[in-house]
Formats: sequence, C-alpha cells, structure tokens
Amino acid sequence: MSRAFSDITFTPSVKAAQEFYGSREGNRNFELANEQRNRLTETEIQFIRARDSFYQATVGENGWPYVQHRGGPVGFLKVLDTSTIGFADFRGNRQYLSVGNISADERISLILMDYPRQRRLKLWGRARIVHEAEQPEILAAVEDPAYRARIERAIVISIEAFDWNCPQHITPRFSADEIRAYIDPIIAENENLKLQLQMLLKDQAPR
Repeated sequence: MSRAFSDITFTPSVKAAQEFYGSREGNRNFELANEQRNRLTETEIQFIRARDSFYQATVGENGWPYVQHRGGPVGFLKVLDTSTIGFADFRGNRQYLSVGNISADERISLILMDYPRQRRLKLWGRARIVHEAEQPEILAAVEDPAYRARIERAIVISIEAFDWNCPQHITPRFSADEIRAYIDPIIAENENLKLQLQMLLKDQAPR
C-alpha cells in the first residue's frame, strides 16, 4: 500500500527530480506507507469545517492550469461524507473558467490554509457540477441560509487523496474575526482594571 497522493503525483519526471536533488529515498517512504489517506478522518473534517477560504486548481483543454481563490463564511466548504466534499458556487464575474475546466477535465486540487497555526491541507479529487434541477438535495446540503448570495450550482468533489504540508515558510496571518478573538479579552480586562482603579480612587478620596 502507498499514500494515495504519491500514486497521483510521483510521476516518472517527479521521481527523476527527487533522484537528482537527493530526496528520492526519503520520499520513497510515502510509497511504502500503511495509510493511504484517501478518506477523511475527524482531524481533516474539523479542519475543513473551520475554513473560510481555499485555493483550487483546474486545467483547461489546452493544458494551462488555472488557480482560483474561493471564499465564504466559515464552514462554506461542506463535508458530505468521509470521501466527498462540496460547496455552493455563487455568481461571480461570469467568466466560468473553473466551471468550464471541470466540464472538460474532472481532476481538481485544493489547498486549505490555516495561517495563524501555520497548517496546510492539500486535497486531490474529481469534481462534478450539480444544478438544482438535477439534484436539489445537493444544493440544499451545501447552502448556508445566513449567507446572502445567489447560488448558481454546486461543486461536488470526490476525494482521491490528501496530505498535510509542513509548516515551513507559512507566514502567520489573521482575519478580522481572529484578531478580535485575541483583542477583545484584552480590551475587556483593560476596562475592568480601569473600573477597579476608579473605585479605588473614589474610596481614597477625602470625605
């Protein structure tokens, strides 16, 4: 058994590059691993549900890759089961580059980032486009009623492989909500200390 991602990505040219740069033996361990990593565990499920964005790569008929950033409220990328994820595809600039690419080639790759904790999850899969008239239950499963945006379709991805990247070279970044989570307790503590100081000064004032 081998890691599913190495079956996909360790092509002859990749193995040749590993040999040239001296990492072939180390990477061979992925081909001898006992765990395939093609079905999500609770660790991956919780990580996916906590994301508010990801990057996805598709390929056009001419062989050119296209990388797109997708964003939404936390949890907009849904885990449908341990081998399937999906998300609502909202109306955008109407170029339909990813949609067109998926129609021609179902293969897709995603990178999910947790910048504050310097964690990164890579996913490989096969995507399909689902419209409400075809499978309304799928659209309902990926919809977020609290997010006001028009859903044109759902993108459903069958996971072929996943892998965690090392944290090296990931620069920590924080969203506004994450910053508030750090700052709000400090502000509350500061207000409490100011109140205590005011009460202390009041008690010590001449009567």
